[in-house]
Amino acid sequence: MRNRLLVIPVVALAAILSLSFLFLTEQRASTPGEGTSQGVSGNLQERSSKDQKIEGVVQRGETMFDIFKRNGLELSQLHDLKNSTAKVFRLKNIRPGRPYNITLDTDNNVVSLIYQIDDRATLDITREDRGFQAKKVVIDYVVREALLGGVIQTNLASALGEDGKSEVLALDLSDIFSWDIDFATDIRKGDVYRVVVEELWLNGEFKRYGEVLSAEFENNGTLHRAYRYEVDGRVGYFDDDGNSLRRAFLKAPLSYRRISSGFTRNRFHPILKRRHPHLGVDYVAPRGTPVSAIGDGTVKFAGWKGANGRLIILRHPMGYTTYYGHLSRISKGVRSGAKVAQGDVIGYVGSSGRATGPHLHFQMNRHGRILNPLSVKLPRGKEIPKNRMEDFRNYRTGMKEALASIPVASPDRADAERQTAVASSR
Repeated sequence: MRNRLLVIPVVALAAILSLSFLFLTEQRASTPGEGTSQGVSGNLQERSSKDQKIEGVVQRGETMFDIFKRNGLELSQLHDLKNSTAKVFRLKNIRPGRPYNITLDTDNNVVSLIYQIDDRATLDITREDRGFQAKKVVIDYVVREALLGGVIQTNLASALGEDGKSEVLALDLSDIFSWDIDFATDIRKGDVYRVVVEELWLNGEFKRYGEVLSAEFENNGTLHRAYRYEVDGRVGYFDDDGNSLRRAFLKAPLSYRRISSGFTRNRFHPILKRRHPHLGVDYVAPRGTPVSAIGDGTVKFAGWKGANGRLIILRHPMGYTTYYGHLSRISKGVRSGAKVAQGDVIGYVGSSGRATGPHLHFQMNRHGRILNPLSVKLPRGKEIPKNRMEDFRNYRTGMKEALASIPVASPDRADAERQTAVASSR
C-alpha cells in the first residue's frame, strides 16, 4: 500500500515537469531572447511574416550586391533584377543617400524593389509570371506656387539661400536670362530679383523647386522679365512683348573668372613679345571648366591645330562660325560632322598649344568676317504668333501682378540686415 502511494506522486510530478517544459518552450519560441539570440530570433520571426520589408538608404561606397549580401538574399535574384533594369536604369549606378525598399515573400524571394533614382522618379521592379519587370515611375508631387524675392549682395545663389535646392533654382534663372545677362560678370550688388516658381511637396515635406513660371531681374538699372509660355507644344520664355528670350547664341560659352584679353587688333602678345592682333576673347577659368557650344551647329574641326592646341570649330546657321581653343580635352563624340545643340558640353578649359595658363580662346565670324563676341548683336528666337498674343497678354498680366506683389527690402536695408524677403507657401 505504501509503495502504491509513492508511485502516484512520482507519476504526477513527472507529468507536471513535462507540462512545465512544454510551456517554457512555447514561451521561448514566442518571446525574443536577450543579447545575440534576440537579434537572431527577431530576424527569423520577421522573415516568416507575410509583409516582410527591407528598407534603408544607400550608404557611401555601398552597392546593391552589398545590400543583398547583408540581408541574406539570393544573389542569383540580384542577377535577374539587373537584367530586367538594363534598359531602364542600371542598378550599378545607385547613389549614396537614396532610399530603397525591398519586399520579400515567405520564402525570402524578392517580390518587388523600389529605388528612388532622383527627386523626379523612382525605379519600380516587380516579380511577374514572366520574371522581373522594371519601369521608371514619375513621382507624383503636390505642386504649390511660391513667390520669392530679394536683393543680391554677392551672387544670385547666395541671395536665394545656401541649400542645394536654392542653388538649382539659381542655375535655372541663370539659364533663362543667359542670353541677356552674364551671371558671372554682369551681376551687381543691389540687383533685385522676383520669382514665381513651383514648389514640389511630397508627404507634407518640401522636396525641390519645379518650373519657373515668371521672373523679374533688375540688373545694373535695367529691368528684365521672363514669362514661361507654351506655343505649339514647345515651352519657352518670353519678354513683355512676346519676344523669345532664347537667342541663336549664348552670351558666353562657359562660366569664367575674368576676361584676360578682349578683342583688339593691337595686343602685346605675352609669349611672342610683340604687337599682334587678338581677334577673339580669352576667358580665364580653372583647368577642366566645361565649355559649351554657344549655339546649334555642326562640328567642322575637332583636334590639335598648332598654337591653338586642342581646337573645336563649329559651323552654325546663317553663316556663323565659332572657335574654341587651348582645350585640355575634347568631349567624347565631338568630331568632324557631328551635330551639337546649344549648351552641349563640347570640351574643357586647358592650356594646350601656345598659352601661358588655363583659359579658353573664343572666336566668332560670319561669312568670313571676324566679329567681336562681346559686342555682336545676336538674333532672337521665334516670337509668339499673333493668334496667341491675346492669351499670352492675359497670362502676362496675372504674372506681372504676382511679381509686383513680392516684397523686397530696399538695397540699404538688405545690406544692413543681410536679409532676403521671401513670400512662400512654406
